[in-house]
Amino acid sequence: MNVDNFLWLLLGAFIIMCLRIIDVSLGTIRTINMVQGRKYNAGLFGFFESLIWIIAIRHIMQNLDNLINILGYATGFALGNVIGITIEQKIGSGFIQLSIISLHYADPIADRLRQMNVGVTMLPGEGGSGGVAVIQTLIPRKRHKEIINTIKSIDPKAFITVHSTVTPYGGYITNRK
Repeated sequence: MNVDNFLWLLLGAFIIMCLRIIDVSLGTIRTINMVQGRKYNAGLFGFFESLIWIIAIRHIMQNLDNLINILGYATGFALGNVIGITIEQKIGSGFIQLSIISLHYADPIADRLRQMNVGVTMLPGEGGSGGVAVIQTLIPRKRHKEIINTIKSIDPKAFITVHSTVTPYGGYITNRK
């Protein structure tokens, strides 16, 4: 095999890898849009995801004996997952629900969150060592780190769970719009 042929093989594998990065990243974003009920966005992302996948797989199927293409395909798939999740985290679309349990600092946490224009509901709870307060809040996903850091600055021992949620209806969040 001469140098020119080898460079063409590498270029083909690189193109396949790039196509897979794009289509898998689009697939991640499409899935998030589906879960959040954004059907038209999901359909649009799905169209381009499948179009790009067909282009990549066509080249693979025409050259099944080329290990470099197969490695490019697999590498693109792996990197596409990482990049797709990274893009989603940067976009931060939708909402998440936080449940916060604090033994001694529930009121200061709730007060601070309210100062940050975050709706808060406090519920009484019973833990292993007695009564606790459970703070429930629904926040935009893009404020996730900011809110968690605020809670941890008040109570480093607070127990926090994060739940994905679909479109909220009524209440503080939709009344602010």
